This record gives sequence, C-alpha cells and structure tokens, in this order.
Amino acid sequence: MTDEKLDQILKQALAPEIDDREIWVHERRKGKMRKYGIIGKIGKAAAAAVAVAVIGIGVLGYVNPALAAKIPVIGKIFEKVEDDITYSGDYANKETVLTNEDHAGNLDTSDYSVSDKGITLTASEIYCDGYSIFFTVNIEAKEADFTHIPEHYTGMSAADNRTAAGFYIGGTWNIDGNSPEWLENTFEGKVIDSHTFVGMLKVNLTEKAVGSGRLNLNINGLGYDDDRMLDSEEISASHWTEGNWNLVLPFEVNETDVKTIEVGEKKGNITLENVVVSPYQVIVHATTPGERRELTDDRREKLLSKDPNMTDAEMFELLGWSYEPCHTICFNQDGEMLYSDMEMAGRAGFAVQGKEIKTLYIFIFDNFDDWTQMESEGMNSSVVDKAIIAKEIHVE
Repeated sequence: MTDEKLDQILKQALAPEIDDREIWVHERRKGKMRKYGIIGKIGKAAAAAVAVAVIGIGVLGYVNPALAAKIPVIGKIFEKVEDDITYSGDYANKETVLTNEDHAGNLDTSDYSVSDKGITLTASEIYCDGYSIFFTVNIEAKEADFTHIPEHYTGMSAADNRTAAGFYIGGTWNIDGNSPEWLENTFEGKVIDSHTFVGMLKVNLTEKAVGSGRLNLNINGLGYDDDRMLDSEEISASHWTEGNWNLVLPFEVNETDVKTIEVGEKKGNITLENVVVSPYQVIVHATTPGERRELTDDRREKLLSKDPNMTDAEMFELLGWSYEPCHTICFNQDGEMLYSDMEMAGRAGFAVQGKEIKTLYIFIFDNFDDWTQMESEGMNSSVVDKAIIAKEIHVE
C-alpha cells in the first residue's frame, strides 16, 4: 500500500477528527515502526486506528497502585479489556486460564512469566478458534510511567466511544517449532496503574490449527507511545526497550460457535474460497494468482538466511511474484459494516464487535478507490456494480 493510499484512508476513515498535521505525524511514525518490525501487512481500518493512537484522545483513567495490588488482575484480563479492544466480545468460558493471581499478588505458576530489562511479562489467558490465537498479558515495569500511553479508537468511528491503550511488541512467533513469523499486531488494553498494563494480542495463524499446540513467542522488544512526546521526532514507541522475553503457551482449539461456509466462486482473477465466522471475527479467504500459499517454508527459510529481517512482501518482490491483496468489505444483514482490521494476500479479517451475524454481504474489489468509496457510502454504494465478486452468505 502506498503512502498516498494510506493518507486517503486516514482522511476518509476519521474525517473530520483527523487533519493533515495528524497524518503527517503518522507518516513520521511509520518509519520508526518499520524499524522495529511493528508494521507489516496492516489493514486499512487498523491504519486509521494507529494514527489516532499517536494523537491521543485524552488522559487515561487508572486506579490507585495500592488498590490495584489488592485486586487480582492476572487470570481475569479478558474480563477487564473485552469491551474495549478491537476484537471485543464475551470471552468467558471460551478461554483457557494459564496463570492465576491471589489477593496478595502471588502467581500460582511461574511457567508463563518472564523478566528482562526491568520489564516482567506474564501471560494470563489464551483462546484459539483455529485461525487466530488471542492471548492476554500483564506487563509490569517498576521504573515506567504508563499513565501517558495514549488511547486509540477501536470502533468504526469516534461516535462509538470505544478506545483502548496500545503496547508495541517486536519479535517472532511460531507454532510447535515451525518456521517463524513476525509479530505484527500490538497489545490492546488498559493501564492499571503507572507500572502495570494489561492487554490482548491477536496472532493470525498461517494455517488452520486443529487439536492442540504450543505458541512459541520470541519477543525482542516492547514499547509504548507517550502523549508528552507527540511533537518530538521520536514519536513511535518513544519508550522502547530491547531484550528477551520468551514464552511457550499451550493452546487448545475451541471450535464452539465457529462456522466455515465453503463458497468456491471465481470471477476474473479472484476466487472467493470460503468464509469463517467465529465469536470474535469474520475471515474471508479470497485468492488471486501468485498468492502467499506459493511461498513454501523451505523457500522462506532460504530467503531469511540471506536477510533475517526480510518481510513476506519483500520476498514476493524479490521472486517477482504478485503480493497485492484483494480489497474486501463486509456487511451484516442489517447493513452494518464490519470493522476491517487486516487484509493480506489470501485473507481479509473483520472484527465482529458484538454485531449479530445471520447473513453476510461480501464485496471484493480489484480497485482500491472503489473500496474506499463503498467504505464511505455503505452497502448501497454507487460502486456496488464494480465489485468483482458480490456474494450473499447465509450464516444461520
């Protein structure tokens, strides 16, 4: 995606809340994020939310540190953040609790807690729908002041009044020792006190998981923005710490309320393979010639041996392959547009955010400008006939 296209998204997604200066701030910030490997294949709506994260929308509310010490947090993080994060919803009875905390702040296990450079990261809960892993963490740093982390919008617009604080993460992940993938998202959550942040991270699996497995996290950096430094040159992850926080998290695929609707419709160069509906996300699998599935693990490993920081997009460019994703937009039976969080080659992700999903209306464009016009005008947009694929999917 070009910078010009990203600017267009930002202006349309948040106008009039976001002005040219704020977009300029975001442009400076993108370079810093790429340096740390934070920006990868980021989605359109997510890009808008990132921009707001830089700007900040007010002072964070947090509880008294002494009071926080008496209230167990770890083991109940989903409960604290599930209403405000992008992939919101009721996680009760779906997650697996990894670590519990008593009223004295003691943990019942140390298997999922690691410390380095004065920062302790403790994994709390985990959930997997087979396509993504959602897990929560408690981040604690005695020398930090998290109260200046700005919040960002996690709803479709500012009117939704949904915001969360963000915490950056750098490094790689893999499942059961397979080829590593870059960590691309950020923790979304809340500041508990000046030294404590709780949040959730979503990891999109490259292949569907079945049964159980182990998520290996090799974290080499943690950081956060500071609303007191928005006018400085170093505005992205202005508090960034490099270190080693390695965790192995067991997970069990929970297929409750997860549906896969096979489609197999091909028009032009685009094939709508299937649609997955889980409690927290909708995934549209659509492929075009030269997609990511042709990049085998062996080929990726060879390329990474030459340059360990090479992204998949850079690998495709080196190989002369196309890596341009489709431009997908999704509505439910009430005409409500689903929050588009990430689109990469072969896969478009949407957050359910508590919306009822009985029927889905999916539109796939090969022209970015048409996508942005429908995003602005809604399901009855004047460009509806320009969609390469327009499909009605009955979920119930």
